[in-house]
Amino acid sequence: MGNSALKSHLETSQKTGVFQLTEKGLLEFPEELQRLTANLRTVDLSGNKIEVLPAAVGRFLQLKSLTLNNNRLTCLPSEISQLKKLETLSLNGNRIQMLPPSMGQLKALRTLCLSGNHISEFPTGLGSLRNLDLLDLSRNKIQNVPLEVSELQTIEINLNQNQISILSPEVSKCPRLKVLRLEENCLELSSIPLSILKDSQVSLFSVEGNLFEVKNLRDLDGYDQYMERFTATKKKFA
Repeated sequence: MGNSALKSHLETSQKTGVFQLTEKGLLEFPEELQRLTANLRTVDLSGNKIEVLPAAVGRFLQLKSLTLNNNRLTCLPSEISQLKKLETLSLNGNRIQMLPPSMGQLKALRTLCLSGNHISEFPTGLGSLRNLDLLDLSRNKIQNVPLEVSELQTIEINLNQNQISILSPEVSKCPRLKVLRLEENCLELSSIPLSILKDSQVSLFSVEGNLFEVKNLRDLDGYDQYMERFTATKKKFA
């Protein structure tokens, strides 16, 4: 991509606070963006070949939305925690294996999308994200949802298309969790904690494509309580 085109993008971004440069074959995060650290609220660099998110990303203090879907990132810098206004972080289709411990400092974060990465362990330390609405970890390599899941404040967790065979009953203690997606995993019927059906806030529990027939959920203790929540929610949005 030519310098003049980049310059034109930068000039526009200075006025709008939005920088979008997708599918241009970029190999690295554009250094020139650092001139706009005080202006930018939205950055979208999806569909490039960026391998490293530089520590300097922490200087974009006004940033509300950062999207780097379909790049080649393997990790995130701890400095990302400095983005105190960040509400949306979308990193689908990269090669990320784990999150930095500092992620829990992104207090404004509402949406965290990490679908289609190389994450093999359920990320912990996100319980301090009190405003989180969606945690998307679909299409990864997670095998176990651990007891620390109960710390999460999110409304929806998407774990479709992982390798999950163990689901901690603690998931039922997530105070705001309404939607739990676990389609196409490795769960047996006996792996489903009854507390999700009986004692949780979950009103959409999606488990198609596991090692049991979904209709057999009906035989589990607590299914009627779950269906009451499911029906009430359906009516609310009808």
